[in-house]
Amino acid sequence: MSMNRIVLLMFLVFILEGTVMPWIIPAGFGHRIMPHFVFVIVIFSGLYSRRHLALLLGVSFGMLQDIVYFGHLLGINAFFMGLMGYFTGVLFERRRSTIMMAISVIGFACLLYDSVIYFIYSVFRITSESYAWALIDHILPSLFLQLAFALACYVPVRKLFEGQSKVTAENEEE
Repeated sequence: MSMNRIVLLMFLVFILEGTVMPWIIPAGFGHRIMPHFVFVIVIFSGLYSRRHLALLLGVSFGMLQDIVYFGHLLGINAFFMGLMGYFTGVLFERRRSTIMMAISVIGFACLLYDSVIYFIYSVFRITSESYAWALIDHILPSLFLQLAFALACYVPVRKLFEGQSKVTAENEEE
């Protein structure tokens, strides 16, 4: 039952970042801020659940994001969302994450994710901006939005993923 809740939550967050957030973001920042709330939930799943779940959620919702929102190159968001979720799960598999550690990891992952996407776009000449300009104009404002979202949904998402991992551990013991 909890896996259904996780997928439903991710789908609702996916809808929220594409429909409601353009209305909430001020008009001057509308083209500069890109909400990646689904990516934040994928990192939470890597921190507080299994790494394979984070990989599965990252690849599936990343591909959905590639198809619906970003049509330049298919598969980039899916690959890096899954990869970042998996590596987060591998690095923090045995550690208990505090709120500061979780926010730091999410901040670093979002910065790395947007930077890798920028560099791939520059390799394929989709963008001609310099990295310094992209960092100031797009990446850092988006990073602050992701960190605010992560801080706002920390407690319910942590309980959801820890509850899901406890249910999975009980099912494996039986």
